[in-house]
Amino acid sequence: MKNAVVLVSGGMDSAVVLALAREEGFSAYALSVSYGQRHTSELQAADRVSQALGAVAHKTVNVDLRSIGGSALTDADIEVPEAGGAGIPVTYVPARNTIMLSVALGWAEVLGATDIFCGVNAVDYSGYPDCRPEFIAAFESLANLATKAGVEGAGLRIRAPLLKMSKADIVREGVRLSVDFGQTVSCYRADAQGRACGHCDACRLRAAGFADAGVPDPTHYA
Repeated sequence: MKNAVVLVSGGMDSAVVLALAREEGFSAYALSVSYGQRHTSELQAADRVSQALGAVAHKTVNVDLRSIGGSALTDADIEVPEAGGAGIPVTYVPARNTIMLSVALGWAEVLGATDIFCGVNAVDYSGYPDCRPEFIAAFESLANLATKAGVEGAGLRIRAPLLKMSKADIVREGVRLSVDFGQTVSCYRADAQGRACGHCDACRLRAAGFADAGVPDPTHYA
């Protein structure tokens, strides 16, 4: 079986991506990043999801983005807003996906993996610039230029299978793959038990996905 690194945040999207990687026959190595996020219950969810979906291993790497700040997800002085609003929201974490994919790229080289899976989505999302197809394509080009594996190996692929799917489509795909969405945490303001606020942008998009898919919402709300 071929190795793949799968970024697993603990949310619903990355859980579906991990299940898809396993369905494709990959030995999946799950990677989470503890970047100083205020909602750390998502990391506990990432461990549950990785075990439930058959990851070979689950590694959590620490990167201190809280020291940089600039996001409501890392800075206690910035409030997580209610859903809605124009422009890129304050829940955007500067360079987060670039850093996460870079860490995944390093582990992929060590494992001899040519595929890195991530759950970015450019349809039902909050408008983050690092969730766009252009970003994924650019990072894949960088990966093949900047690594020994890219220069001497068979090439590296950044896989974003949910990129053009709606949240409802993601829910349906998860149901098909027997993903237990009740184990996942998506909320930007989740409490220590992983219970969702029901009001932030992540909660709004998640709830709409289940409603549009006609699937009961298993989210645990505070």
